[in-house]
Amino acid sequence: SGRHWVRKQWYQRRVRGCACGEVFSVEHCLTCKKGGYVALRHNSLRNLTAEVLNEVCVDVGIEPQLLPVEGEALPPGTNTSDGARLDVCARSVWTPLGKAFFDVRVFNPLAKSNQSKTIPAMYRSHEQEKKRMYNQRVIQVEHATFTPLVFSTSGGVGPEADRLLRNLANRISTKRQETYPHVISFLRRRYRFDLLRTSVISLRGHRSVSKSHRLKDLDLNLEKVAY
Repeated sequence: SGRHWVRKQWYQRRVRGCACGEVFSVEHCLTCKKGGYVALRHNSLRNLTAEVLNEVCVDVGIEPQLLPVEGEALPPGTNTSDGARLDVCARSVWTPLGKAFFDVRVFNPLAKSNQSKTIPAMYRSHEQEKKRMYNQRVIQVEHATFTPLVFSTSGGVGPEADRLLRNLANRISTKRQETYPHVISFLRRRYRFDLLRTSVISLRGHRSVSKSHRLKDLDLNLEKVAY
């Protein structure tokens, strides 16, 4: 059965270890970048955020490139690199026609770096780190607002992300003539389902040390066959 297959695969991975060389565990598989599952989880929430913003906002974009820094006095720690991008942007989020930028981060509360922190401290730390990197640049250069969207692999939502969800739920409920509790409940479930689904994918997904053959390295000089 499927359950026995999962148990067999889990046992084999525990014995062999992860393809990156570390001991395979639930904690490790949620943070291991081997196989692209961390990026998959991040991109899933990024795309979902853009989808929800499209309901009530305009000029929604994914991975917009920031304007270059040209002499602005930005605080230490700000990302001033040319070509820097954030995850999502949109207009009319907080104010009419005002532009807003958002950047997604998903952290693992079971990681060793978080063992000495409380759950609220984890969210606060990640939000402050994002703001140090982008807040003043977005305000001074883009003349817009910046909101870090922090989530945990266990389904939790940070204060800033929750503020955005409540704002969007209020506007969607007005647009669709639905009750606010129904809409905010749906949005929170949708985000948690995406977090759960991508976490399960990273747990069961394939990680291999073998290198796949690139298409340009394959011998495509095949002999002609008469039909």
